Amino acid sequence: MIDIRSTAIPEVKLLVPGKIGDARGFLSEVYKKSELEAAGLFLDFVQENHLSSQRAGTIRGLHFQRPPHAQDKLVRVLRGRILDVAVDLRRSSPTYGRHVAEELSAENWRQLLIPKGFAHGLCTLEPHTEVIYKATNYYAPECDRGLKWDDPDLGIAWPIDESQACLSDSDRRHPRLRELPVFFD
Repeated sequence: MIDIRSTAIPEVKLLVPGKIGDARGFLSEVYKKSELEAAGLFLDFVQENHLSSQRAGTIRGLHFQRPPHAQDKLVRVLRGRILDVAVDLRRSSPTYGRHVAEELSAENWRQLLIPKGFAHGLCTLEPHTEVIYKATNYYAPECDRGLKWDDPDLGIAWPIDESQACLSDSDRRHPRLRELPVFFD
């Protein structure tokens, strides 16, 4: 069974799969379409990505794909810990520009469901962290966009300062929220 919980932004969901264990280890149904549908979440995942970050303090994001290739994402950690962040980019939303931040780890077994219209980013809290996420649309480089991870207007309490953050060059160049065109109404 998967416990599906709302967050401060109701469209962003925290999923906590149950585990059945014995002396051999455990079994966990980490994704079950029928349970999500029973909760009103009708998603068709078409791609799964696996990422590895060697250093604690690695920042990835804030990323999103604009329409027509926008993606819902279901994020979970296989090894290590992350601070996972979703920022609302839906201009007409009452939570526009607000974010949800949740710690996901191999230990707490929680997953974050990030809907279309949100930017997604993460910060690794331990070295050698591995993350898997499912997406409801294929990666489309022409629709790949980003938002500045440390935009002060967002107020994200990242657990690392810019001088210690390990980022890609492209992630350092993303625009601030106030400079971002409207991609989601």
